[in-house]
Amino acid sequence: MIKKCLFPAAGYGTRFLPATKAMPKEMLPILTKPLIQYGVEEAMDAGCDIMAIITGRGKRAITDHFDISYELEQQIQGSPKENLLKDIRKVMDKCTFTYTRQNEMKGLGDAIYKGNVLVGFQSPFAVILADDLCVNPNGDGILKQMVDLYAKYKCSIVAIMEVPECDISKYGIIEGKEIENGVYMVSNMVEKPETKNAPSNLAVIGRYILTPDIFNLIKDTKPGKNGEIQITDALCEQAKKGMVLAYKFKGRRFDCGSVDGFVEATNYFYKNLK
Repeated sequence: MIKKCLFPAAGYGTRFLPATKAMPKEMLPILTKPLIQYGVEEAMDAGCDIMAIITGRGKRAITDHFDISYELEQQIQGSPKENLLKDIRKVMDKCTFTYTRQNEMKGLGDAIYKGNVLVGFQSPFAVILADDLCVNPNGDGILKQMVDLYAKYKCSIVAIMEVPECDISKYGIIEGKEIENGVYMVSNMVEKPETKNAPSNLAVIGRYILTPDIFNLIKDTKPGKNGEIQITDALCEQAKKGMVLAYKFKGRRFDCGSVDGFVEATNYFYKNLK
């Protein structure tokens, strides 16, 4: 039902400088696999086979990663090391990759809007932020859970989690009414509010399913917090016109856009999934 997944990947990754001066933050590895490959594999498990990636200057490593490397493959052909490429070969065999650029950093809303040339205006699509690394070792991946929920409600869905008060100002925060266990009908969304002004402690993380009318709403959205076009503002307008759900997912999320979260994820994967 959801065949296309959009990956906004044009950001500078300034929290990881100087490592990200020449390497995209989405290519930072957790063990031996880059962050964006974990995201692509999660999308595949949810039924997506078209991966639409929003890149920028200095992001060529992403396109190279999802392409054939003739010299490397020839060098290791027939050796035990050839087996190390089986996961990325599976991804490349099963998925189509398309790319466009976000020339200026104008916010997540703008990055998603740039993706309309890749995902079109006719069908719902998923969005994954690769530096939010999500796992659910005891069941379906987070995006698969959201796709199943979409099959029931046919509307835009955001993934949410509870965050401590000290972290509320780092996220988009939802206000809503719980309509079933872990599922909220959104009435308002606020981008990075002060704790005292936050409507809840339910924070949006980097997993979305969006209906295509979101593009017209983003187009009409004025710059908000930090002068950027915020996807939360567009979703808030969508909630007024129809229905937007927030889903408290089953699993665990690592904020790999921060050094602490990146180290935490590395330790987790080393202990559990090596």
